[in-house]
Amino acid sequence: MKEISYLERGVLMKSFIELKNVKKTYIVGEQKFNALDGIDLSINQGEFVVILGPSGAGKSTLLNLLGGMDSATSGDIYIGEDNIAKFNDKELTRYRANDVGFIFQFYNVMPTLTVEENINLIKDVTNTSKNSKEVLESVGLLMHANKFPQELSGGEQQRVSIARAIMKNAPILILDDSTSAVDTATDAKIRQAFREYLPGVTKLIIAQRLSSIEDADKIIVMDKGMINAFDTHENLLKNNEIYSEVYESQVNGSGDFDKIGGDE
Repeated sequence: MKEISYLERGVLMKSFIELKNVKKTYIVGEQKFNALDGIDLSINQGEFVVILGPSGAGKSTLLNLLGGMDSATSGDIYIGEDNIAKFNDKELTRYRANDVGFIFQFYNVMPTLTVEENINLIKDVTNTSKNSKEVLESVGLLMHANKFPQELSGGEQQRVSIARAIMKNAPILILDDSTSAVDTATDAKIRQAFREYLPGVTKLIIAQRLSSIEDADKIIVMDKGMINAFDTHENLLKNNEIYSEVYESQVNGSGDFDKIGGDE
């Protein structure tokens, strides 16, 4: 029997994602390393949130915890009414299946299935009502519906995984810099598809492209396992000197958002 997600229950709420003093500690030999060091965060349902920061800031660790792929060392992670930090392995598996869509840098497509068959796999495990051909059209893949993955470019295979996530229509969509393999025109089309087909979905993305950052409802700036800033793009430009300097540098073609908050 297929479980029902928050979106299918018709649950809409502010503070849909709420983290309270979340820590993730790794032990390497005799050393302890805090990948996340006391994170407090509140994200409303349907918001598009971009996560920025230097390498090692904790961006992927944060996404892994929100996606139920790892567990916090301490603290609380509320998704709706559920504290997933207290979930056991079976509960986390159910949460990942029902409430989270993933798009990674690697494509995870089935080589023996066509493009359309790949995205229709979602129908076996979810209650999605989305039309596969409409979804393929939204990411510019309808003409390739009957092709196999090996007949596609890397960017096109990435779009297959994006289309599959749109088909799933989970309440949370997690993207780990996953539009980096597509050109800017396709990136714009994908962002439009997110707006059109996933309006109530909370989208969390590690991104470097200006277009993604400017489209975001909120931006999380991370450094050394902590949140340095959490605000809109406009407010960060006004109030966060490091963010505004790196943004202006990237506009001029020389900046790197991966350096935000990092040591010089």
